[in-house]
Amino acid sequence: MALVLNDRVKETSTSTGTGTINLAGAVSGFEGFVAGIGNSNTTYYAIAHQSANEWEVGLGTITDASPDTLTSRSVISSSNSDSAVDFSAGTKDVFCTFPASKTMDMTLTTAGDILYASANNTPARLAKGSGLQVLQMNAGATAPEWATSSGVSAGFVIAMSVAL
Repeated sequence: MALVLNDRVKETSTSTGTGTINLAGAVSGFEGFVAGIGNSNTTYYAIAHQSANEWEVGLGTITDASPDTLTSRSVISSSNSDSAVDFSAGTKDVFCTFPASKTMDMTLTTAGDILYASANNTPARLAKGSGLQVLQMNAGATAPEWATSSGVSAGFVIAMSVAL
C-alpha cells in the first residue's frame, strides 16, 4: 500500500453516512480511482455534496471491488468541524486532491528551518538551531533536535575535511 497522487481522478457517489464511499465510475474527461490511484493504495481525497453544504478532505484507501470503494477515511478538514461528515442523500463529487496543510509552503516559514516527517505523510518543521549546535536524533529516536556540540571544534572539522 503506497500513497499515490494523480491528476484528473474524479468519480461520483450516492453513498450516505460516515462509512465506506461506493464509487460510481469516472466522470467524463477524468479517470477513476482504481485506474488513477490503484487498488489498495492510499490517496488524499475530497468529497463534495453537489446540493448540500457537506464536504470532507482526507486520506483514504482505494479498493478495486464491485463497486470500487474509498475506505479507511482519515479526515483532515471538513464541514463538520474537521470530523467525519454524515453525508446525506444525493450525489457527491469524489476526487483526488492535495491538502494545503500537507504542503511544504505551510510548514517551512523561516529561512534555515529543516523539514522532516513527524509521522507518516505528515511534514513538520524544526526551527534552525543556534551557532555551533549539531543536529541529532532525540532520545526516543522519533525526531531530529539541536544539541550543543560535544567538543568538536570548527577548526577540527575543517582540518579533517582538508585531510580527506
